[in-house]
Amino acid sequence: MAKRAGPKPSSVGTPLWQFRIELSARDGATIAALEETLEPYAVALLRFERAKGKRWRIDALFAARPERKALAALLRSLGLEKRTWQLDRLPDRDWVAESQAKLPALKVGRFFVHGSHHRGALPRGKLALEIDAGIAFGTGRHQTTRGCLELIERLAATPPARPLDLGCGTGILALAMAKLWGVAVIAADNDPDAVTVTRENAERNGLRRLIRPLRSEGYAAAALKRAGPFDLIVANILARPLIEMAPDLARHLEPGGRAILSGLLIEQEDEVLAAHRARGLRCEARQHHGDWSALLLRKPNVRAATHRGRQVRGR
Repeated sequence: MAKRAGPKPSSVGTPLWQFRIELSARDGATIAALEETLEPYAVALLRFERAKGKRWRIDALFAARPERKALAALLRSLGLEKRTWQLDRLPDRDWVAESQAKLPALKVGRFFVHGSHHRGALPRGKLALEIDAGIAFGTGRHQTTRGCLELIERLAATPPARPLDLGCGTGILALAMAKLWGVAVIAADNDPDAVTVTRENAERNGLRRLIRPLRSEGYAAAALKRAGPFDLIVANILARPLIEMAPDLARHLEPGGRAILSGLLIEQEDEVLAAHRARGLRCEARQHHGDWSALLLRKPNVRAATHRGRQVRGR
């Protein structure tokens, strides 16, 4: 369920090829489709804000030279054949270490997200999370992760007993929940690299006893099924799998429980919400950053609703 990769491990001196294209922020759906297509083949996939958020530069790094014809065909399939793009061989340097060193620390509400290269003091009163760019998605710097962190903080006063981070990537959202509430969190992903990275990040942040990483295709893992139903499910994946898994989410979310969903564009909100409303969930809040949306949903408490219904009928 990892959506986009950060830099994968590479040795100093490994030659890399860089594909670069700059697109309008209005092309949100096209950017998402391009990144999703490139991600399985790139050793790093990065996005940089340009012109105060009006444009985005997409950089994809490859360990072997990609075929220009294949890249041209991909761009043509996305309607980008007339856009200017570059493919260059990079000098033999440790680009992974350099890219990590350039990632600044980030404050999202009470969370302070930083890499291992951070040498400054940790802000007082903040919940520090050390997350390096790596082989799994989620350093806190993408708008979807930021939206999820904000919605998690919104629930600070109502700690869950059984939270699930589905599609955990680096585990950043599971770590945030464990730090905020001191509660055990299941962190599941269908990518074994993501499970490994989450375990390493839990150790690095002193949260090993609270984070249970496991590999699961959606909600299929037996251990995940045994742990449910959950009173909070966080799923930062993509719109299509969110829609397809709406019945499973509703089934694994206990009455009165909440779900935080992201990885979707604002223009995809209606479709994602419709799939979950059809299963009885209701939207409580939305967070928008750029073209991206994060949603807070709630499953009605069936017993309370039934009780109220009996009171009405008794009048």
